[in-house]
Amino acid sequence: MKFNVDGKAFVLDEPMSVAAALATVGDGSSRDSVSGQRRAPVCGMGICQECRVMIDGVRRLACQTPCSDGMSISTFSSRVGGE
Repeated sequence: MKFNVDGKAFVLDEPMSVAAALATVGDGSSRDSVSGQRRAPVCGMGICQECRVMIDGVRRLACQTPCSDGMSISTFSSRVGGE
């Protein structure tokens, strides 16, 4: 399945959550804190809200959203994709 994260194209071989996909293609961070620290999913069940991302223009929780073909994910992190 093809998807993009912050404008970079990636391909997944198996179904997974957006949070797992972010960990697969980068360091798993979904945003930077106000002080610049990486933030990533903590609870994995949508309670902590640390995995907030924009998916196709809608704010979603990465840990609760399955990755789908053609999905466009925008993080609030400068570190996705191995940077």
